[in-house]
Amino acid sequence: METSLHRDLKKLYAGDTAQTEVVLDKFRIDAVCGDLLIEIQHGSLSAIRDKIRRLLLNHQVLVVKPIVARKTLIKQHAAEGRVLSRRMSPKRGTLLDIFEELVYFTRVFPHPGLTLEIVLVEVEEWRYPGHGRRRRWRRNDQVVADQKLLSVGQSIRLREAADLMRLLPETLPKQFHTGHLAEQLSIRRPLAQRIAYCLREMKTVEHVGKQGNSMIYQLPKPKRRRRKSEAA
Repeated sequence: METSLHRDLKKLYAGDTAQTEVVLDKFRIDAVCGDLLIEIQHGSLSAIRDKIRRLLLNHQVLVVKPIVARKTLIKQHAAEGRVLSRRMSPKRGTLLDIFEELVYFTRVFPHPGLTLEIVLVEVEEWRYPGHGRRRRWRRNDQVVADQKLLSVGQSIRLREAADLMRLLPETLPKQFHTGHLAEQLSIRRPLAQRIAYCLREMKTVEHVGKQGNSMIYQLPKPKRRRRKSEAA
């Protein structure tokens, strides 16, 4: 079932001229704007990995990946029932969360025909108790009825692997490990490890050694341009 969040983002990126819900190459495409295919993917990027790989054989593709930066939780008595409570979720998403998804997408991105747009959104999440479907190991099991878009915030477009460096601090040492990433970005070490994995797989950094149990990385040295006299 399509959420309000997905539908509103589709309208936003499709604009007034694009076609929506188009069947192409046996796939349903969220929007088609001229030669550009637009896919809104609130779920895991791994779920559309094969689809995007197939589409890139013949098309230009824009994948829009929303990340929830702020969420208001609205609890209802039942489906479409009265509202019992509203509260702000303590969870906060950031642009860095994209690396949690990219670990499963490194064989698709980067690609000359693919653009990833990461966008922070604020949403309302409507929930109600899942009576009759509760799982023993979870208390107060809730069904998410819908997510509604409240606002769109910061975004970044990624066309090349090097664009990922815009998400990292400029103060990283020349050679660094995931501890440096975790400290300077104020994130937990597992996320720093995912960042390093993505950068390494996409050839944005080089693995140059180890320090204890930590792998050491550095940015590839820029290729020296050949002078005309050398090329002659």
